[in-house]
Amino acid sequence: MKITAADTPPRSGRTVLDSQPYWPERPAPGAAAPNIVWVVLDDCGFAQLGCYGSSIQTPAIDRLATQGLRYTNFHVTAMCSPTRTCLLTGRNHHAVGMGYLADFDTGHDNARGAISARAATMAEMLVAAGYGTYALGKWHLVPPSECSPAGPFMNWPTQRGFNRYYGFLGGEDDQWAPELWYDQHYVPPATREGYHLSEDLVDRAEEFLSDHLTAAPERPFFLYLAFGACHAPHQAPQTFLDRYRGHFDAGWDAEREKVLERQKAMGIVPAETHLAPRNPGISAWDSLSPEAKRLTARMQEVFAGFTEHTDAQIGRLVHFLERRGQLDNTLFVVLSDNGASGEGGEFGSVNEYRYFLGLQDTLQDNLEQIEQIGSPWTHNHYPAAWAQAGNTPLKFYKKYTFGGGVRAPLVVHWPARLGRQAGLRHQFHHAIDLAPTMLEVAGVSAPVVHKGVEQLPLHGVSLAYTFHDPQATSRRTTQYFEMGGQRGIYHEGWKAVTSHRSGDDFDADRWELYDITRDYSETVDLGASEPGRLREMIALWWREAEAYGVLPLDDRAQARAFARDPRTALRRHFVLYPGTRLLTPITGPNFALRDFCIKAHTRRPDACSEGVLLAYGRRAAGFSLFVQGNRLCFHYNLAGRHTQLESDGPLPAGSHVLGAALRITGERVELELTVDATVVAHAPLPMAFPAGFGLLSTQCGMNQPSPVSPRYEAPYRFTGELDRVEVNLGEQSAAAIAGLWEAAARSQ
Repeated sequence: MKITAADTPPRSGRTVLDSQPYWPERPAPGAAAPNIVWVVLDDCGFAQLGCYGSSIQTPAIDRLATQGLRYTNFHVTAMCSPTRTCLLTGRNHHAVGMGYLADFDTGHDNARGAISARAATMAEMLVAAGYGTYALGKWHLVPPSECSPAGPFMNWPTQRGFNRYYGFLGGEDDQWAPELWYDQHYVPPATREGYHLSEDLVDRAEEFLSDHLTAAPERPFFLYLAFGACHAPHQAPQTFLDRYRGHFDAGWDAEREKVLERQKAMGIVPAETHLAPRNPGISAWDSLSPEAKRLTARMQEVFAGFTEHTDAQIGRLVHFLERRGQLDNTLFVVLSDNGASGEGGEFGSVNEYRYFLGLQDTLQDNLEQIEQIGSPWTHNHYPAAWAQAGNTPLKFYKKYTFGGGVRAPLVVHWPARLGRQAGLRHQFHHAIDLAPTMLEVAGVSAPVVHKGVEQLPLHGVSLAYTFHDPQATSRRTTQYFEMGGQRGIYHEGWKAVTSHRSGDDFDADRWELYDITRDYSETVDLGASEPGRLREMIALWWREAEAYGVLPLDDRAQARAFARDPRTALRRHFVLYPGTRLLTPITGPNFALRDFCIKAHTRRPDACSEGVLLAYGRRAAGFSLFVQGNRLCFHYNLAGRHTQLESDGPLPAGSHVLGAALRITGERVELELTVDATVVAHAPLPMAFPAGFGLLSTQCGMNQPSPVSPRYEAPYRFTGELDRVEVNLGEQSAAAIAGLWEAAARSQ
């Protein structure tokens, strides 16, 4: 009996004896298709890797660079969700629904907070061709209305082409105690001593790849590893934090000079390149007080240790691929999603939630915790001046369309195709060009129709032509930029760019013009001497904006929040059951700047029953209603500033409703604790819950991944019987809603 493999089955007879078996062909890429690994760093500036001139030690990435290619003219968008959209789809971000962050759906197709079904992701295209596809780490491509344990899951990684996923859904997370998801279910925090998220992600990557190489060694894989690093909070094991003590005592001005000289010696930047002026608000290092120097130098030391620790995890992954004989035929890419972040302000912060919540953060506050920076007890961010040093020689930061926001490191390593000779590539390219590159080398075509939906054409062009021809003329001649009203346009070596202030007339913006073939750091504005060219560039920006869905322009900051879908408008009544968690202010309660009442329906058989009834948040900020020592307790953690309220006497055993009620009267904020509606304690709070509290999750019957209160350890589950917890919210002002989403925007 002949066995066949065919697309069309042969005719079957009456019985198996007179029928011919067949097995349909499974999709498989060409024999030359490589494995593909993408390592995406977060908020890593152009000059924060050793192979791009940094003083920070990154030996694993440097090794990849010295045996591969470094791109010096690679660009991204100015923020994370849009860049990740460009990378994964090969299309411009506005055209596929991610004009800004995933945290917003403004009601316009260019800012839905999710990738359009008209743009298959690279994972969807590769998995259809037979690749194994695996995503780890930061996703941040799900709108808040879908960040729910109940879904819908259509924008989660496992339904956008990835076979498996392990990571966090939002814009950042605590490295010591992250809120993690495995495929589509919540993962309790690891309990092992010394746990760190970056290490965990590489452990899982090795697990996924080991499974793949065992079960399907004939198939290539695509691994998308998106670290939380080097986004704040900057946290790493103490041994890494201590490696850089004293290394940055000369300050950011001296550091920028040293880095630029290295970049020139390496050929990263032209020899005539000048440092951009200090960004607005940045002080000269020599003007700082000794205490300010001590604090800010330590914050940079911690950032450097965090970065080197991340590099060490990349080194572990490279070593794993070597041991398994996979490195030579793996196209290994390392890049950053945008420039370094200037959100740390003048002196940085030991608790970044103070920035989210609009709270003042002083030099003295930070000095008191200087030796804890980078530990589990801080949620730290370095000063803006160190971010500009990390973007050397460029100006501005993440969120801006100047070089400091959109020029990024890109390392490509692939011994089977490139050999092991280092090389620099200076052609202009953009994040939308990486997906077409991967498809070309894998021998995979982008679909015209995917899941029944007609697809947009790829906007990017493959940069594979640069692999063996360093002098090749760039095939990308034009690229627009836009982020929250900030705009820019590149065309044939020229760049026009403008800094926009929210609410100003777009037509009144002052555009600047740079010849970046001669002026790498955008320091000599030629707008006045080349008015005709500048007018042409501005007109070109508007044409590109029209072509790629940038319009309508949206520079709203706080007001962006008002454009929310009425079908997912904020609820005011919630019933939570033990063990449940609600992740966002859309799927869960938003306690910011409003009255609220919490009622926990409990049964305590004796005075020993205790634990959390309802918690909102984590170690960095939040509140917790809990029973401890036979007292009802409420702990308010205002970004590290703690207020504790406790019932006056012991609690009665048996079935009771234990509650808390917050009331706002003018500027007065009062909290009451109740047992069966009887007030057992009351006290003023320093302030109502600020808008940024909406960035946190609500947990019923426990508090994890980390404790809001230092009076207990996570998860501190309630040991009595907890039937349910009811939450009722009062009216919330428009200003509160706006502040909530403005805080979300700051967090990215």
